[in-house]
Amino acid sequence: MKKRVTGLGGFFFKTEDPDKVKDWYKNHLGLNTDAYGCTFWWKDEEGKECSTQWSPFKKDTSYFKPSEKDFMMNFRVENLEELLEVLKQEGVTVVGDMETYDYGKFGWILDPEGNKIELWEPIDQAFK
Repeated sequence: MKKRVTGLGGFFFKTEDPDKVKDWYKNHLGLNTDAYGCTFWWKDEEGKECSTQWSPFKKDTSYFKPSEKDFMMNFRVENLEELLEVLKQEGVTVVGDMETYDYGKFGWILDPEGNKIELWEPIDQAFK
């Protein structure tokens, strides 16, 4: 099997007022925010351009379900389909079905404490 996690894909958290929080981070920390939060661009060790997403969500979002936590981590991975099968075999709880978009594939798992983790096989150039 190839590498599993290749980097941090994003950090998502619940907040009462996402727009107010985005404005605060823009005004006080200089984040270049948009409707989704802020995308950080960087290069991996091979020089390939990659991204990490920071996004505040509304407090009542159902996107983090079945987790009741106020945050969700997103990890960049290689070969998501294969990884999800391996994780199932290892007894990891896989949540829902894999979804595919123009910017990559997504799958979800739960850690031992019920934290939902989003796994993302990205197509970084789709964001540009």
